[in-house]
Amino acid sequence: MRIAVLLKEVPDTYGERKLDLQTGLADRGATDAVLDEIGERALEVALSHADGHPGTEVTLLSMGPETVVSTLRKGLAMGATNAVHVVDDALLGADLSLTAEVLAAALRRGQFDLVIAGNLSTDGSGGVLPAMLAELLGVPHLTSLSSVTISDSAVSGVRLTESGVVSVQAELPAVISVTEALAAARFANFKGIMAAKKKPLETLSLPELGVDAADESAGRSILIAVAERPARQAGVKIVDEGDAASQLVEFLVTNRLA
Repeated sequence: MRIAVLLKEVPDTYGERKLDLQTGLADRGATDAVLDEIGERALEVALSHADGHPGTEVTLLSMGPETVVSTLRKGLAMGATNAVHVVDDALLGADLSLTAEVLAAALRRGQFDLVIAGNLSTDGSGGVLPAMLAELLGVPHLTSLSSVTISDSAVSGVRLTESGVVSVQAELPAVISVTEALAAARFANFKGIMAAKKKPLETLSLPELGVDAADESAGRSILIAVAERPARQAGVKIVDEGDAASQLVEFLVTNRLA
């Protein structure tokens, strides 16, 4: 079985995140770049299956700048078989539609049986990329799974919803996304770190994938304005001297909250 796992390099979750007010893009230099934790959990799903099924090939796929190589090497050290890195200057600031188109093109080259992704990245928080990929690839998708079972011909799992627990299943090939309910990733040992240096890591550009980032007919998003978040202002303190209710009503009306 061939499994592809989508990994993403994101600004450190615990660092301060900033926007570049000139470009409207995240200031990647404001904090350290790390492998998104939800991507690590997706990788653990694939590696856990590979542990019990010899011959399973786990390929990492990521789109991003040159620094993404270190993120992919970490995944290879954890146990992945090989990696694919899509890097191109034209991808700077790519929206979800372009990102999905690029990743789908890369996935078609590998003819994977299963694609595993996190349900929500910690930077963009779009939450729709797995479904977009499935649509472009023409395969079924199971999203936001809190448990996953993989067989030779199908994948199944459980999705937690506000109204209950849903059991879902799809025939392979398919795309799935997982939540933080899945097990945390394993640590890379010394042997894995040394082996990662020799594992294949392919680099692809947009021309090699046949994708045109400037294609206006593809429905790209256009950023028209960006502004810094206003500073937090002091709240209004209401002292109850028998008129607290009227003060509260006045506050709500004044701020058009009632």
